[in-house]
Amino acid sequence: MPLIMTPSLPLPSPDPLRRCVSCRGLFPRSQLWRVIRIAGSEDITLDQGMGRSAYLCRQADCLQHARRKQRFSQALKTSVPSQVYDELEQRLNPKLLLS
Repeated sequence: MPLIMTPSLPLPSPDPLRRCVSCRGLFPRSQLWRVIRIAGSEDITLDQGMGRSAYLCRQADCLQHARRKQRFSQALKTSVPSQVYDELEQRLNPKLLLS
């Protein structure tokens, strides 16, 4: 009786790919910032939480484009306060916090 081989399933990636809302590039999740609309509310948080998420690469051009075109508001389907963009801008330029 012949042995039937079943195709093996691909192993899950240790760091899944996510798409930047601004440049639309695919990057490992660890290289992006995560903005979350908390499930069941309109609250917006960064990095942790459960709910609808949008990702942004850590580049000044992408942040400016996302702010100008309101990419987070579109992706999260709610208004995103300017404080979120300000916090991300501070992460880009940590030297500004020291002065």
